[in-house]
Amino acid sequence: MFPARVRTGAPLLLLILTLSGCSSFWGCTDTTTKRGEAGVKVQVEDTDGQHSGVTAEVVGQRLEPHPQEPSKGDQVHFTYRFDGTRKTSGSGVDACAVDKKRVALLCQTIYSSGAWPEPDGTLTGDEWLAVEHPEQVAAVLLLPNDQSYDPRTCEQDRKDGGGTHPPKKAGKGDQL
Repeated sequence: MFPARVRTGAPLLLLILTLSGCSSFWGCTDTTTKRGEAGVKVQVEDTDGQHSGVTAEVVGQRLEPHPQEPSKGDQVHFTYRFDGTRKTSGSGVDACAVDKKRVALLCQTIYSSGAWPEPDGTLTGDEWLAVEHPEQVAAVLLLPNDQSYDPRTCEQDRKDGGGTHPPKKAGKGDQL
């Protein structure tokens, strides 16, 4: 078996490893936030489901050819606004073009850091969604879950990873 010196030193070694954080992989856990209710105007939620004080809103949408790719036909051009955030902090939410049954036709994440400041303190921007059948688009909806912060997972880093993560990004076919 093991010599007496090894047996008596093993608990001490485990204590040292525990205190140094080397054993944290035994307690590393990842959780995923539940996806919030989509809307034209949403209160942005952090990964704990708490309102961050930031509001995101789709303020307009229309079908038109993209000026740099007019031969591709109509695309969804929408404008958005973030209120309550600083340009440097960068909240991000998924924006989805949906049909009349609220099924996502195409989604992408938009960030407040990609918008420009207005005199009233809001940040505004615009984006294009190249939906396969733009005539099916009934609305552009935002999901309230902040996608801008996604800490490392336990799989990526057992020692320092883990924690609560945003829900999986919305995609084509998701019911919103």
